[in-house]
Amino acid sequence: MSNRFVWLLALTLLPIVAAAPVGAEAPPATPYNPKPAAGDLVLPMPEGAEMVFRAVNVPGTGFWGDRERVIQLGDAAGGIFEGLQRTQISGSFPAADGDGWEILLAKYELTKGQYLAVMGLDALLEASGDPEDRNLTALQGRALRDALMRPLTFVSHQEIEVFIRRYNHWLFDPDHPERLEGMPRLDQVPGFLRLPTEEEWEYVARGGLPSLDDGSFDDRLPFPARELNEHAWHLGNARHQLRPVGLRSPNRLGFHDLLGNAQEMTAGLFRPEIGQGKPGGIAVRGGSVSTPAAEMRTAFRAELDAYAWNPDRQRVEERRSFNTGARLAIGANVVVSPSQRAEIEREYENYRADIRRTMPVGRTLDNLVAQASVQLGTVEPILARLMDQNEDLREPLTAVQAYMDRARERLELAQRESARSLAQDAARNGVNLSVFLSRLERLERTRESALRLLEISSRYQEQVAAVESSMRDLESGVGEQLFGYRDKVSQLGDYQPAYIEHALRTLLAADPPPRERVVLELLARHLEEFGEQRRADTTRWRDEFRERFAGFEG
Repeated sequence: MSNRFVWLLALTLLPIVAAAPVGAEAPPATPYNPKPAAGDLVLPMPEGAEMVFRAVNVPGTGFWGDRERVIQLGDAAGGIFEGLQRTQISGSFPAADGDGWEILLAKYELTKGQYLAVMGLDALLEASGDPEDRNLTALQGRALRDALMRPLTFVSHQEIEVFIRRYNHWLFDPDHPERLEGMPRLDQVPGFLRLPTEEEWEYVARGGLPSLDDGSFDDRLPFPARELNEHAWHLGNARHQLRPVGLRSPNRLGFHDLLGNAQEMTAGLFRPEIGQGKPGGIAVRGGSVSTPAAEMRTAFRAELDAYAWNPDRQRVEERRSFNTGARLAIGANVVVSPSQRAEIEREYENYRADIRRTMPVGRTLDNLVAQASVQLGTVEPILARLMDQNEDLREPLTAVQAYMDRARERLELAQRESARSLAQDAARNGVNLSVFLSRLERLERTRESALRLLEISSRYQEQVAAVESSMRDLESGVGEQLFGYRDKVSQLGDYQPAYIEHALRTLLAADPPPRERVVLELLARHLEEFGEQRRADTTRWRDEFRERFAGFEG
């Protein structure tokens, strides 16, 4: 049966929608965008189909990096492949508002209908391991629409790459420049379709900038656990059965089915930790209709063995998984023009001189203290070998060794002082936090009294309003101090335990006031927890501060 026959059926179900730029009003609803929203970027596809993307801003403005761009991924309480780590998140394109950079990720999972539009029915039947695909041409009406709106699964990673290549070629057809009207650009050069990186995927799944701002980015789920069924198809509510895209509620950035339905392939090879370790198959993210509810989390990751050993047939096969699909991203090359390269070269000098040493890569490569320590450790065995082999050089080499020992002592002092300074800053944040929480506690009691009086007379309305205004100001201050405290704890967590212990002993030896002494006790506990779990549980830490300083005098 011809591809055209299938699409004559499909085209009766959806209108052709033109590309809509980011920031425009919501486009019309179609089977390819069942939940349209303002900010949707709609790219055309063959046969009147479409693919919808959304832009997600990353922190900071620089091309190379920004201190605010360092995020924490993983889950200390998750699986063995989800260890906490700090990394830098970057965008592919300048933000539409001209401030910073943004990631472009597909709003929905890649569907069968979209694959058919680009590749045709014959290609689907050849690539797919799903026996139900043989029945597509017999479907009509709602049944056909639902089938075409389900995630494309049961195809190999290799076939996904073939699809992406074919779709890119269609978009870039020089005889149809209108197809690229909605495509984002870097220095006037249009982007291209690809799979997202694991970092991009997890950043969007966690809620991006809004979650970083309100402190929920590190949470296990990007919404209350009780709302899981509203956002995700998992084993508990789907029972291994894939559903059409867009039926569940979106995350706070407007993306559907990032958790659940089909687990999604990413651009990178699976490694035991993101970005490091033995390279294996393809990294897939998000869980699926076969993932138990208790295991659903933004950090969940698994390996798709793209070339899998079939023990029954005793041969290697391309893996086709019934619950594994894909979600596309729009990317750009790092260097797109000579002028743009010159610009990032100019920016690099300032970045290297200042910001880079605070980044994860800089803490191991450009951090002067860490780098010097590594270099000293490398030189020592060389000196020992030279002294053994050259007796006449022993005296001058011994002098060199003495200089190195003094350098190591200075480095030791520098690391101790740096840890002490961070601990002091954390204690200052903690003291401010405790004071604000104590004031909130008193205002809450005042508000309760004012509300009781308001029931008697409306003249207490202004008093209630004034108290509530003060409480809002204090809540803002609590948030700022709590996030500052969390950041200092996270930075201290990168130091060796001996430096942390020395820093806390030094601060306690200075005979701090009673409030600060209690804060240091809490800080020691939180640092120990962070060292074990590599996770900052700010919600619980706030509760502990509130309970510890309830009615505190001093």
